[in-house]
Amino acid sequence: MSLAAAVAVEPPAFGPVEMGAVDSPPPAPAPPEPSRGVHGDVEAAEDGGAEASERRASRFRRICVYCGSAKGRKASYQDAAVELGKELVERGIDLVYGGGSIGLMGIVSHAVHDGGRHVIGIIPKSLMPREVTGDPVGEVRAVSGMHERKAEMARYADAFIALPGGYGTLEELLEVITWAQLGIHKKPVGLLNVDGFYDPLLSFIDLAVSEGFITEEARQIIISAPTVKELVMKLEDYVPEYNIGLVWEDQSQKPGNNLVPELETAITSS
Repeated sequence: MSLAAAVAVEPPAFGPVEMGAVDSPPPAPAPPEPSRGVHGDVEAAEDGGAEASERRASRFRRICVYCGSAKGRKASYQDAAVELGKELVERGIDLVYGGGSIGLMGIVSHAVHDGGRHVIGIIPKSLMPREVTGDPVGEVRAVSGMHERKAEMARYADAFIALPGGYGTLEELLEVITWAQLGIHKKPVGLLNVDGFYDPLLSFIDLAVSEGFITEEARQIIISAPTVKELVMKLEDYVPEYNIGLVWEDQSQKPGNNLVPELETAITSS
């Protein structure tokens, strides 16, 4: 299928940065009982040999993954992208990402799509010639610019995970952390700290805490783990405790904290 046939181009539905202008999402289904479900950890059999996979239903419908349009120098970064994609598939979680088919973006999106889960890529029209090669993965929404891209990704996601990446990944990550700090959302934000990639960033944040620029409470917004399974489990168990007490205008339009809206018909399948 041609790229033009797979991409739906729409004018922005809301302001470039303000998340409060989107339609409010549908009511939340009750979360699954923690002791039951279809997805879960692998338990060893009593004889120590065969393992049975117990699946646990996830509280998330879609997770937004921020990551690089490059693959990085270490194979471990690429392996982590594949593992994350497979973990989302196993838990029945769909993917929201930046829409590119190259680098870690391409790896994680193909892993989720090949596993049969839904993939939503949101990309500015100007970046499409650079970051989309061949047929796009899953569904693609072309938007007018970077601000709308970030707002749409946040709108459709229940949680956020950052794989290794560069300036763009950091900018997206820090903005969604700031939105949590300001009370715009209470969705979990996770760092997949592959081979200590994010150690310098975490050290900087801890320095900012010790120097009085970030509160101890706000530091708890960021969840990190070195492995995919550990990080996803932490996100599943996350209970937001940070509350700044701000009231944003037009609360009826404020995005839900644990739900995402239904997909609009403007997103077309490839």
